[in-house]
Amino acid sequence: PIRIHNTTRDQVIADQAELARSFAARGRGLMGRPALPQGYALIIYPEWSIHTFFMRVAIDVLFVDRADRVVGLRHAMPPGRPFAGVAPWRGRYVIELPAGVLAATATAIGDQLAISPALA
Repeated sequence: PIRIHNTTRDQVIADQAELARSFAARGRGLMGRPALPQGYALIIYPEWSIHTFFMRVAIDVLFVDRADRVVGLRHAMPPGRPFAGVAPWRGRYVIELPAGVLAATATAIGDQLAISPALA
């Protein structure tokens, strides 16, 4: 599993993350999942935008740049939303989390993340 640590706030964001790297995995994302366990995250790489069509649960979303800094975020994005994202030249990947994780960890724009093992 992949671990995501917010080094700015010294908070673990997820310790059971998975990587969606293929076209099919990135397109499928979290669609159809009835719930997300605590500690879970889906890293969609590379990507700079998402939608929540065909999802069953609200999610917290981080948009992250090439330096692993948070450049955008959404708290509790509900199912059925057409678009959320950042400019393509700003975002490198997206992290989808259970709703409430961003508030619980006080994650904010500008925070530095550490992903281990590192994304290649």
